[in-house]
Amino acid sequence: MKIAVLGSGVIGVTSAWYLAKAGHEVVVIDRQAGPALETSFANAGEVSFGYCSPWAAPGIPRKALKWLLMEHPPLILRPRPDRAMLTWMAKMLANCTSERYAVNKSRMLRLSDYSRIALAELRRDTNIVYDQRMQGTLQLFRTQAQLDASGKDVKALAADGIPFELLDREGCIRVEPALAHARDKIVGGLLTPKDETGDCFKFTNALAGMAAHLGVRFDYGRTIRRLAVEGGRVSGVETDTGIERADAVVVALGSHSPALLRPHGIALPVYPVKGYSLTIPIVNAARAPESTVMDETYKIAITRLGDRIRVGGMAEISGFNNDLHPSRRRTLEHSVTDLFPGGDLSKGQFWSGLRPMTPDGTPVIGPTQIAGLFLNTGHGTLGWTMSCGSARLLADLVGGRAPEIDAADLAIRRYARAA
Repeated sequence: MKIAVLGSGVIGVTSAWYLAKAGHEVVVIDRQAGPALETSFANAGEVSFGYCSPWAAPGIPRKALKWLLMEHPPLILRPRPDRAMLTWMAKMLANCTSERYAVNKSRMLRLSDYSRIALAELRRDTNIVYDQRMQGTLQLFRTQAQLDASGKDVKALAADGIPFELLDREGCIRVEPALAHARDKIVGGLLTPKDETGDCFKFTNALAGMAAHLGVRFDYGRTIRRLAVEGGRVSGVETDTGIERADAVVVALGSHSPALLRPHGIALPVYPVKGYSLTIPIVNAARAPESTVMDETYKIAITRLGDRIRVGGMAEISGFNNDLHPSRRRTLEHSVTDLFPGGDLSKGQFWSGLRPMTPDGTPVIGPTQIAGLFLNTGHGTLGWTMSCGSARLLADLVGGRAPEIDAADLAIRRYARAA
């Protein structure tokens, strides 16, 4: 089949790779000049197969009120007359129950663990290089209350067979020696040792090059206008340079996916939640992280990427804008210097990206009501983590093969059932 993949972020490029490996003719279309130039460009760098949780969780509404009053808040809300924003927030709040959290986290862990296997096999088969490390994620707790609250995550990890280790203060320092100078600021942590780190931009560009060698055609600088649908079946996509005919279309446009689908009666509950990152060169390796440390207080990930530290996090609900607010940079700087003062802040590269979030935290992967139209979007903060598993799963679904994991509750129809 000829398949058009819309979007050249990490989700679009991995989709193209696995579809090409399955023998399909693939074209990737994107308005940008190259791969991974939007949300995949400078994300936090953590590949968190175990540290993988929905944002909608019990107690979040109460915590959100407290966060909004913090000097360095992990959540920033900028209300606007936006029906999509209000609808998405209402659906997210509806998922903040213990029952929904358990269901959603189990889905996410299933997909992320499958992605761990897929990424390992891809790395073995291609020898791809992207500043990768395989030393786990340490979720760092500054208070006893945070440590006590980790019980629900420990329960979910145990239920799904995901390795983990609860650590005391000295255990955290054993895993991340540079924390020794911040000993009095931490009480413990949760280590997920199967987690990895890596530069998503480097990975996506390297894989795009390999996909091109397989015959994938990349059409950059081409604006997508609308889907071409005839007789209830997708026939291609209309762009500013004409119609690209295809037997199937995969929408991997992140936060921009709902606008493309809406005219065809498909209500995709994905909304942009902005995140920020700061990339700084390491000047003192003894004061830098070995892998990823997730500062639970500020919801900020501090990751080692080669000779750099990537500091990323926060959730700003403010619509489609990429403004760089100085106060957000101060939050990133505060978290990293408090724990790992081994980088040169004066040379930091400040960035923001729009994460495509679903209200239940789980991405949307699979077919739609329109024949030949498939979705692979809505991964939120975990697009890098779930990319290979999502793409391999999608390739099976497009090709009519039985997927290796349960995919029924990942498709968009789960929202129709919930309604």
